Amino acid sequence: MIRVVATGTFDILHPGHLYYFEESRRLGDELSVIVARDANVKHKPRPILPEAQRLRMVQALKPVDHALLGDLHDMFRPIAELRPDIITLGFNQHFDEEHLRQRLRDRGLDADVVRIPGYPGSLASSSKIIERILNTRAPAGPAGEE
Repeated sequence: MIRVVATGTFDILHPGHLYYFEESRRLGDELSVIVARDANVKHKPRPILPEAQRLRMVQALKPVDHALLGDLHDMFRPIAELRPDIITLGFNQHFDEEHLRQRLRDRGLDADVVRIPGYPGSLASSSKIIERILNTRAPAGPAGEE
């Protein structure tokens, strides 16, 4: 059995997330998804949805066999427990694949790292969706101004 692990924040689920899960699932027999803890999201704005809600949404998706929250202190702990054959990264995740492979080897974990290409479409990113909402829902100026 080939085990695949996908990781990410998964705030405001969109077609890009579903594509990432579907493509990750195609690489193996079982897909586990590690959802980032709120406290660990430091490379971008804090998530809109709390971690428990993001986890619940990911658990409900058809391509996902298992979903769990990441560890608060050691990002490799859940990976060590799951022992995946493949770890997938989204197209815009900030990890360097070779550096990640080395850190996995240092921990005695022998998993391949595969970057999944981006989903075609302009709204395949939570930040772009939020930006669009803010731009289209911005309040109008004082009465009479356009």
